[in-house]
Amino acid sequence: MSQREGSLEDPQADDSISLLPHLEAKIRQTHSLARLLTKYAEQLLQEYVQHQGDPFGLPGFSPPRLPVAGLSAPAPGHAGLPLPERLRLDAAALAALPPLLDVVRRHQAELNPRVPRLLRRLEDAARQARALGAAVETVLAALGSTARGPWPEPSATNAAAAATAATTTTTTSAAGVFPAKMLGLRVCGLYSEWVSRTEGDLSQLVPEGPA
Repeated sequence: MSQREGSLEDPQADDSISLLPHLEAKIRQTHSLARLLTKYAEQLLQEYVQHQGDPFGLPGFSPPRLPVAGLSAPAPGHAGLPLPERLRLDAAALAALPPLLDVVRRHQAELNPRVPRLLRRLEDAARQARALGAAVETVLAALGSTARGPWPEPSATNAAAAATAATTTTTTSAAGVFPAKMLGLRVCGLYSEWVSRTEGDLSQLVPEGPA
Protein backbone atom coordinates (compact mmCIF):
# COMPACT_ATOMS: atom_id res chain seq x y z
CA MET A 1 0.00 0.00 0.00
CA SER A 2 1.36 3.40 -0.93
CA GLN A 3 1.66 6.27 1.56
CA ARG A 4 -1.27 8.19 0.14
CA GLU A 5 -3.46 5.11 -0.15
CA GLY A 6 -2.99 4.61 3.58
CA SER A 7 -3.54 8.23 4.49
CA LEU A 8 -7.30 8.42 3.88
CA GLU A 9 -10.05 5.86 4.06
CA ASP A 10 -11.66 6.47 0.66
CA PRO A 11 -10.10 4.49 -2.24
CA GLN A 12 -10.46 7.57 -4.45
CA ALA A 13 -8.49 9.79 -2.04
CA ASP A 14 -5.24 9.51 -4.03
CA ASP A 15 -6.94 10.67 -7.23
CA SER A 16 -8.68 13.50 -5.37
CA ILE A 17 -5.41 14.89 -4.05
CA SER A 18 -3.58 14.48 -7.36
CA LEU A 19 -6.32 16.48 -9.11
CA LEU A 20 -6.02 19.36 -6.64
CA PRO A 21 -2.49 20.80 -6.66
CA HIS A 22 -3.64 23.72 -4.49
CA LEU A 23 -4.73 21.24 -1.81
CA GLU A 24 -1.33 19.56 -1.85
CA ALA A 25 0.28 22.99 -1.53
CA LYS A 26 -1.96 23.80 1.45
CA ILE A 27 -1.02 20.52 3.12
CA ARG A 28 2.68 21.24 2.61
CA GLN A 29 2.26 24.77 3.97
CA THR A 30 0.35 23.56 7.02
CA HIS A 31 2.91 20.83 7.70
CA SER A 32 5.75 23.36 7.46
CA LEU A 33 3.94 25.63 9.92
CA ALA A 34 3.45 22.74 12.35
CA ARG A 35 7.11 21.80 12.09
CA LEU A 36 8.18 25.39 12.80
CA LEU A 37 5.79 25.72 15.75
CA THR A 38 7.10 22.45 17.20
CA LYS A 39 10.48 24.14 17.60
CA TYR A 40 8.91 27.31 19.01
CA ALA A 41 6.84 25.28 21.49
CA GLU A 42 9.96 23.57 22.83
CA GLN A 43 11.63 26.95 23.27
CA LEU A 44 8.56 28.32 25.06
CA LEU A 45 8.51 25.41 27.50
CA GLN A 46 12.21 25.84 28.28
CA GLU A 47 11.86 29.57 28.83
CA TYR A 48 8.77 29.13 30.97
CA VAL A 49 10.59 26.73 33.30
CA GLN A 50 13.59 29.04 33.43
CA HIS A 51 11.56 31.88 34.97
CA GLN A 52 9.49 29.97 37.55
CA GLY A 53 12.19 29.60 40.21
CA ASP A 54 12.71 26.55 42.42
CA PRO A 55 11.74 23.76 42.28
CA PHE A 56 10.99 24.20 38.56
CA GLY A 57 13.97 23.24 36.46
CA LEU A 58 15.82 21.43 39.25
CA PRO A 59 17.25 18.05 38.14
CA GLY A 60 15.19 16.10 40.68
CA PHE A 61 11.90 17.92 40.09
CA SER A 62 9.32 15.69 38.45
CA PRO A 63 5.99 17.54 38.33
CA PRO A 64 2.80 15.50 38.10
CA ARG A 65 0.87 15.61 34.85
CA LEU A 66 -2.08 17.51 36.27
CA PRO A 67 -5.38 17.42 34.37
CA VAL A 68 -6.47 20.55 32.54
CA ALA A 69 -10.22 20.91 32.16
CA GLY A 70 -11.23 20.70 28.52
CA LEU A 71 -7.86 19.50 27.21
CA SER A 72 -5.82 16.33 27.62
CA ALA A 73 -2.63 15.00 26.12
CA PRO A 74 -2.80 12.90 22.94
CA ALA A 75 -4.11 9.48 23.93
CA PRO A 76 -1.73 6.49 23.78
CA GLY A 77 -3.82 5.06 20.96
CA HIS A 78 -3.83 8.31 18.95
CA ALA A 79 -1.39 7.00 16.33
CA GLY A 80 -3.62 3.99 15.67
CA LEU A 81 -6.68 6.05 14.76
CA PRO A 82 -7.64 6.79 11.14
CA LEU A 83 -5.80 9.86 9.91
CA PRO A 84 -8.92 12.03 9.47
CA GLU A 85 -9.90 11.33 13.08
CA ARG A 86 -6.39 12.20 14.28
CA LEU A 87 -6.48 15.51 12.41
CA ARG A 88 -9.94 16.25 13.84
CA LEU A 89 -8.57 15.71 17.35
CA ASP A 90 -5.54 17.86 16.53
CA ALA A 91 -7.75 20.71 15.34
CA ALA A 92 -9.98 20.50 18.43
CA ALA A 93 -6.96 20.59 20.77
CA LEU A 94 -5.41 23.53 18.92
CA ALA A 95 -8.72 25.40 19.20
CA ALA A 96 -8.77 24.80 22.97
CA LEU A 97 -5.19 25.99 23.55
CA PRO A 98 -5.34 29.77 22.85
CA PRO A 99 -7.62 30.72 25.77
CA LEU A 100 -5.57 28.53 28.10
CA LEU A 101 -2.32 30.12 26.93
CA ASP A 102 -3.94 33.52 27.49
CA VAL A 103 -4.68 32.50 31.09
CA VAL A 104 -1.04 31.50 31.58
CA ARG A 105 0.11 34.81 30.09
CA ARG A 106 -2.09 36.76 32.50
CA HIS A 107 -0.73 34.79 35.44
CA GLN A 108 2.84 35.39 34.30
CA ALA A 109 2.16 39.10 33.82
CA GLU A 110 1.46 39.20 37.58
CA LEU A 111 4.18 36.77 38.66
CA ASN A 112 6.94 37.78 36.21
CA PRO A 113 6.14 41.30 34.96
CA ARG A 114 9.82 41.96 34.23
CA VAL A 115 10.13 39.11 31.73
CA PRO A 116 8.47 40.62 28.64
CA ARG A 117 9.97 38.06 26.25
CA LEU A 118 8.14 35.20 28.01
CA LEU A 119 4.90 37.17 27.86
CA ARG A 120 5.41 37.79 24.14
CA ARG A 121 6.15 34.11 23.56
CA LEU A 122 2.93 33.13 25.31
CA GLU A 123 0.96 35.67 23.29
CA ASP A 124 2.58 34.44 20.09
CA ALA A 125 1.88 30.82 21.02
CA ALA A 126 -1.84 31.52 21.43
CA ARG A 127 -1.96 33.23 18.05
CA GLN A 128 0.09 30.49 16.37
CA ALA A 129 -2.02 27.68 17.83
CA ARG A 130 -5.12 29.44 16.50
CA ALA A 131 -3.54 29.80 13.05
CA LEU A 132 -2.40 26.17 12.89
CA GLY A 133 -5.80 24.94 14.06
CA ALA A 134 -7.53 26.98 11.37
CA ALA A 135 -5.14 25.62 8.74
CA VAL A 136 -5.82 22.03 9.82
CA GLU A 137 -9.57 22.70 9.66
CA THR A 138 -9.12 24.06 6.13
CA VAL A 139 -7.32 20.87 5.10
CA LEU A 140 -10.06 18.77 6.67
CA ALA A 141 -12.77 20.77 4.90
CA ALA A 142 -10.99 20.31 1.57
CA LEU A 143 -10.80 16.57 2.22
CA GLY A 144 -14.40 16.44 3.44
CA SER A 145 -15.76 14.35 0.60
CA THR A 146 -13.25 11.57 1.30
CA ALA A 147 -12.57 12.04 5.00
CA ARG A 148 -16.28 11.78 5.84
CA GLY A 149 -16.66 14.34 8.71
CA PRO A 150 -18.53 15.90 10.25
CA TRP A 151 -15.93 18.04 12.01
CA PRO A 152 -16.70 20.20 15.07
CA GLU A 153 -17.90 23.71 14.35
CA PRO A 154 -15.08 26.19 15.12
CA SER A 155 -17.45 28.56 16.90
CA ALA A 156 -18.68 25.82 19.23
CA THR A 157 -15.15 24.63 19.94
CA ASN A 158 -13.90 28.14 20.68
CA ALA A 159 -16.87 28.89 22.97
CA ALA A 160 -16.23 25.71 24.97
CA ALA A 161 -12.54 26.52 25.25
CA ALA A 162 -13.25 30.06 26.42
CA ALA A 163 -15.61 28.77 29.10
CA THR A 164 -12.99 26.29 30.25
CA ALA A 165 -10.35 29.02 30.44
CA ALA A 166 -12.64 31.26 32.49
CA THR A 167 -13.17 28.47 35.00
CA THR A 168 -9.44 27.72 35.09
CA THR A 169 -8.60 31.38 35.76
CA THR A 170 -10.86 31.53 38.80
CA THR A 171 -9.64 28.23 40.21
CA THR A 172 -5.90 28.92 39.93
CA SER A 173 -6.16 32.50 41.16
CA ALA A 174 -7.91 31.31 44.29
CA ALA A 175 -5.51 28.40 44.83
CA GLY A 176 -2.28 30.43 44.88
CA VAL A 177 1.01 31.05 43.11
CA PHE A 178 2.41 27.52 42.93
CA PRO A 179 -0.72 25.95 41.38
CA ALA A 180 -0.78 28.81 38.84
CA LYS A 181 2.82 28.03 37.91
CA MET A 182 1.98 24.33 37.68
CA LEU A 183 -0.96 25.09 35.41
CA GLY A 184 1.31 27.12 33.15
CA LEU A 185 3.84 24.31 32.99
CA ARG A 186 1.13 21.84 32.06
CA VAL A 187 -0.44 24.08 29.42
CA CYS A 188 2.93 24.81 27.81
CA GLY A 189 3.65 21.08 27.83
CA LEU A 190 0.30 20.29 26.20
CA TYR A 191 0.92 22.95 23.58
CA SER A 192 4.24 21.32 22.73
CA GLU A 193 2.72 17.83 22.64
CA TRP A 194 -0.22 18.75 20.41
CA VAL A 195 1.80 20.82 17.95
CA SER A 196 4.31 17.99 17.64
CA ARG A 197 1.49 15.46 17.22
CA THR A 198 -0.12 17.63 14.54
CA GLU A 199 3.18 17.84 12.67
CA GLY A 200 3.49 14.06 12.78
CA ASP A 201 -0.06 13.51 11.57
CA LEU A 202 0.26 16.00 8.72
CA SER A 203 3.48 14.32 7.63
CA GLN A 204 1.31 11.35 6.58
CA LEU A 205 -0.23 13.52 3.87
CA VAL A 206 2.87 15.05 2.32
CA PRO A 207 4.52 13.07 -0.49
CA GLU A 208 7.79 12.61 1.39
CA GLY A 209 5.98 11.61 4.58
CA PRO A 210 6.37 8.16 6.18
CA ALA A 211 4.48 5.28 4.65
